[in-house]
Amino acid sequence: MSELQKQIQGSVISAMKSGEKERLAIIRLITSAMKQIEVDERIELDDARVIAILDKMVKQRRESIAQFKTAERDDLVKQENYEIGIIQEFLPEALSEEEVDDIVNQAIDKTGASSIKDMGKVMGIVKPQIIGRADMGEISGRIKSLLTTNS
Repeated sequence: MSELQKQIQGSVISAMKSGEKERLAIIRLITSAMKQIEVDERIELDDARVIAILDKMVKQRRESIAQFKTAERDDLVKQENYEIGIIQEFLPEALSEEEVDDIVNQAIDKTGASSIKDMGKVMGIVKPQIIGRADMGEISGRIKSLLTTNS
């Protein structure tokens, strides 16, 4: 069991002891998602894979928020934001704009990327460094605009 999984299991226990039912439900969703992948793929998760799972869960909730805002369902927006907050407790600290820019610029320099055709190479270097620490969609757009203006 990875360190992050142990931390999440510890949070399940503390949420149960303190009677935080909403928090417990969300942490159980996390443990369920991890267990599903372990069973389906017959693997033991490492911290990197757990972070990828958590990042995917946050992304799904952000997509839901966009849809709920369109439907003017503020109650559901509030719930999704609450869930994001709890999931993010287990993710590494978010990167600052400057840190993201440095990582992106270093990847562009390292790959010698000069056009949008090189985006896959750049993303291949950037993604492992920022997963769970920044919004991949936002980063992808940033890389795309940099490569478009460079060409």
